Amino acid sequence: MKNSKSLFWFFVPGFLLYLVFFLYPTVSALFYSFTDWDGLSENFQYVGFENYERAFTGDSIFKKVAVNNLQFMFTVVILQTIVALAFAMLLIRNTRTNVFFRALYFFPTILSSVSVAFIWAFIYDPTFGILNNFLEAAGLGALTQSWLGNADIAIYSLAITQVWFHAGQMLIIFVAGLQSIPEDLYEVARIEGASKWQTFRNVTWPLLAPSATIVVAYTTIQSFKAFDLVFAMTGGGPNNSTEIIATYIYEVAFRGYEFGYASAVSVLFMLIIGIITYLQFKALRSDRVSY
Repeated sequence: MKNSKSLFWFFVPGFLLYLVFFLYPTVSALFYSFTDWDGLSENFQYVGFENYERAFTGDSIFKKVAVNNLQFMFTVVILQTIVALAFAMLLIRNTRTNVFFRALYFFPTILSSVSVAFIWAFIYDPTFGILNNFLEAAGLGALTQSWLGNADIAIYSLAITQVWFHAGQMLIIFVAGLQSIPEDLYEVARIEGASKWQTFRNVTWPLLAPSATIVVAYTTIQSFKAFDLVFAMTGGGPNNSTEIIATYIYEVAFRGYEFGYASAVSVLFMLIIGIITYLQFKALRSDRVSY
């Protein structure tokens, strides 16, 4: 009995952290989403579902921001998954060279988002940037442009930066997943005369589903939470073309002083992430094995 009581106290610190830093802010956001609170005054009024109605029908910027975020998310998820998996398959063996390159590709992950933003803002600079200078030197001057100033491609430029930033992290997850696949299955596939593509499709990918699920879900959440990267590189510009939901919440709350409406957008933000992540888990559920 005494041991049970002692174990209970080990549970308390974690529960208090969860209560203070997750549950309370979540409930508060839900509460304020039904008010017109400006974030400063003590007084506010209940407005019912007006904030949600505004988000769906009266706020064209929110619709644009949501589309931006989905474009950013899908681009990052697709590119980052492909890049991480391709490099993981190349670096699966635990040789010194492969371990070195894994560490090298993982290195950007330990940098701060603001540092990465400044590095890539310099790379994309239309006048002094490395990318445009490289294209000029390679005789591809027609491709040079303002990578962050062109509203049509700016969000994709940010997506490439995000992929560079986190692909190494996903690479490690894929390496662990690939190394857990029994070598006997590959031997059987070779004996049966399966091609490399057939082996990948019927052996590697089905058994890699748990790792792929983690990578896709985590990459999705990262894409929606890329506030600091976007804010430091473009501030949401030009003309809201790189604004994502996280930066829009900041703009509404701390520059527009509409905390009630910002809370409603935050609730919608959580619901969007939850729905997309759920659909991804359904599509990539770990028990789905095809032959």
